[in-house]
Amino acid sequence: MKLNPYEKNIESLYTSGSLKLKQPEQNALAELAKAADKTFRKDRRINIRISEHDMIGIQRVAATKGIPYQSLISGLIHQYVEGDLT
Repeated sequence: MKLNPYEKNIESLYTSGSLKLKQPEQNALAELAKAADKTFRKDRRINIRISEHDMIGIQRVAATKGIPYQSLISGLIHQYVEGDLT
């Protein structure tokens, strides 16, 4: 992974022992857990029809990533909705 100058500075401070990590506060952990639960909860079901060619391609990509094809599709939809994928 390529680091930008700011990230390189943080890495050098951490490896030299100048930067110490602290434990997150319990309320911060609770908020993160709540956000993760909302993000990863799968509570809606949809049915779509796609071409055989696309289905094979999706399954191939998912297999190379080591994830189920449904997770790949769900992740792509999430990235698109969040604006990370155009």
